[in-house]
Amino acid sequence: MSAPDNPVPVVAAKPEVAGPVGGSNVRVLRRAFAEDRLFLLLAVVIGVLSGLSVVCFRIAIDWSRLYLLGSEVPPTGWRLLLAPALVGLLVAAIVMLAFPRVRGSGVNQTKAALYIYNGYIPFRTVIGKFICSALAIGAGHSLGPEDPALQIGAGIASALGRRLHLSREKVRLIAPVGAAAGLAAAFNAPISAVLFVIEEVIGRWSAGVLGAVVLSAVASAVVERWFLGFAPLFRIPAFQMFRPGELLAYAMLGVAGGFASVVFSKAIAFLRPRLKAMPHWTQFIQPGVAGLLIGFIGFIGFPQVMGAGYEYVDQAMHDQFTWQFLGILAGLKILSTTISFVSGTPGGMFAPTLFIGAMLGAAVGGAEHVIFPQLNGSSAAYALVGIGVLFAGFLRAPMTSVFMVLEVSGNYSIIVPVIIANTIAYLISRALQPAPIFDLLSRQDGIDLPSMEEQRELSVLRIEDAMRPPPTVVLSDDLTVGEAVKRAEHAGDELLLVRRSPAGWSLVRKDELAKMARLGKHELSLLTVLPPARAPVLHPDHPLDTALHYIYDFPLLPVAHRADLQRLEGLLTMADILHAYRGADDEPAPAPQMP
Repeated sequence: MSAPDNPVPVVAAKPEVAGPVGGSNVRVLRRAFAEDRLFLLLAVVIGVLSGLSVVCFRIAIDWSRLYLLGSEVPPTGWRLLLAPALVGLLVAAIVMLAFPRVRGSGVNQTKAALYIYNGYIPFRTVIGKFICSALAIGAGHSLGPEDPALQIGAGIASALGRRLHLSREKVRLIAPVGAAAGLAAAFNAPISAVLFVIEEVIGRWSAGVLGAVVLSAVASAVVERWFLGFAPLFRIPAFQMFRPGELLAYAMLGVAGGFASVVFSKAIAFLRPRLKAMPHWTQFIQPGVAGLLIGFIGFIGFPQVMGAGYEYVDQAMHDQFTWQFLGILAGLKILSTTISFVSGTPGGMFAPTLFIGAMLGAAVGGAEHVIFPQLNGSSAAYALVGIGVLFAGFLRAPMTSVFMVLEVSGNYSIIVPVIIANTIAYLISRALQPAPIFDLLSRQDGIDLPSMEEQRELSVLRIEDAMRPPPTVVLSDDLTVGEAVKRAEHAGDELLLVRRSPAGWSLVRKDELAKMARLGKHELSLLTVLPPARAPVLHPDHPLDTALHYIYDFPLLPVAHRADLQRLEGLLTMADILHAYRGADDEPAPAPQMP
């Protein structure tokens, strides 16, 4: 994935011309506040437009499927062989000749827009993604609509942000806002969409960003439900509550899901760079060959693995397959999705992940019921837990995986087995496949996007890791200058801390005290001669980089107890901060010097 074709420069707001003191700052604040309100309003507009686009996208997929594979469920006949292969060749030609940026799922492309291209996603990418993904999924390629819908929403948001000349920061953040809208409409699950975008695309959030993401996702879901109905993604049958002893069975499902996720990830990691390294002309036929192989799998008796396959997930939850057949479907779906994705066919991996998880979960549950007849968990419960397991293990979005199962099922009683199984799958996947799949794909493309999982695992240095012990001499503001000079004689540092009442700290230099004493100001209290500015008070649990905001103006920072701001826990200087970041030995840092 390289730079976009003819990138359009982001137009940032013009800086204010300096005016009277305070007036310019007020105008800047007003403009920022107005842009924040516009951003929230724009989030709703993006949600509505993304919802409409995804509705059209899903209808296009259904029409493509009816026209190319027929109305039978599951499809049969020679169309199973011909449609995926011929459409694969057509899609490859469209991608290679007209829309070279639409290969892949769309998640990494949206992250790249945020972190590399200042929020820029060409609108032609939206058009190409819509056409090529609808044709490929409708023809039976083993891919899903959610990831393309995410990129379609992000592209619409990016175009609107550029058109309205938002500031650079807002244009960067508007693509994830659209991504949440597209994913919410495709999944019919706004909470999961918000969590995924925050957890895996943005990686951080503020009140403004979270508000915009939520507004766009909700607006998009409302539009999607208005046109396509309020029916959930799956028809969840009623199932019995599990017994505490059955948690072990769900733990075993977590183990199976963890290993299945690793196999899935490693297959893509192994094949994708090898196919990309083949001669350029082969990229015109790779999607066709992939379609032929997938069509052959369907032709020999397993058409369920073609397309998104949500209708078959529904059937698995209603006990319409044997557990042996479910296990075969899970394995063949891994194979067919790997073939489709590594060939460069546009489409997503969310739906295949849900399919594999549901089939694997129902298969493991069925096998465990044969071995242990006393278990009372239903196929629906195991399939739902399996969905979360694969999502946590393969896509490595642990929080999203839990809430997605809850949102899809509407049954919070299943949360305990979901958390247990998802955690086991996630830990196994992390141990055997260090890089998450989206990080792996971006690095194969030569782009080092920030890894949200790696950021979550980074150890955070805190002020308590760098601060030095409190000084033996601390002045108070009720002392006279003369008394302060006498006490300062026993201090080894040039800078001294003054405890101010009722709360706060100030800095004073020893030579300044001595100068005031020479000028005959012995009897004046420090309260009358101290500068009005007070040093910011830090606490031991603050992140260490918090101190960097203040260390230039206050070279000696007090670290106070949270329950008693007059109680000094330690001191912090720039030398202490650098020692901590360098991982230096526990030698005391040099004393701070005044500028």
